[in-house]
Amino acid sequence: MVILTQAAAYALALALTLCLCAWLTPRAWWRRPNARALGVLGVGTAAGGTLLLAMFGTPALAPQPVQSAQAREAAGIDVPVAGARYRVHDALNLRVAGGIGAERLLVVPAGARVEATGRREGDWWQVRATVDGEAVEGWASSLWLRRADEGRVTGS
Repeated sequence: MVILTQAAAYALALALTLCLCAWLTPRAWWRRPNARALGVLGVGTAAGGTLLLAMFGTPALAPQPVQSAQAREAAGIDVPVAGARYRVHDALNLRVAGGIGAERLLVVPAGARVEATGRREGDWWQVRATVDGEAVEGWASSLWLRRADEGRVTGS
């Protein structure tokens, strides 16, 4: 459909260019083929076709809106699911409440597995972890968690 629209626009532009050249240029220019006539036809057709496509061509696709955090949450993206298991990316401070000002319960070592309870406050998720045989529940920054099935990425 797009190619057909473009072909029609440039064909119409060629016809309009030929008509305008017949009315606006001396007849002597068109008695035999020459570079000047070819240049006038080429430039006129290109300019006219581009103008027609800009005015009447297929509309540009509308940009896709960026999903807001609320929309992602409603769609279930990046939201802790109760029972989902995560791997600790680096030493993780497990806290009494969400936020860096909350008291630290303990440090969960890198590579340990934690389980989400499903509760969250912004980037802070409530998780359960077992450290040194002791089951502990607390709040952790989700930035330090990776899905259990996610491959380990090494930085340089």
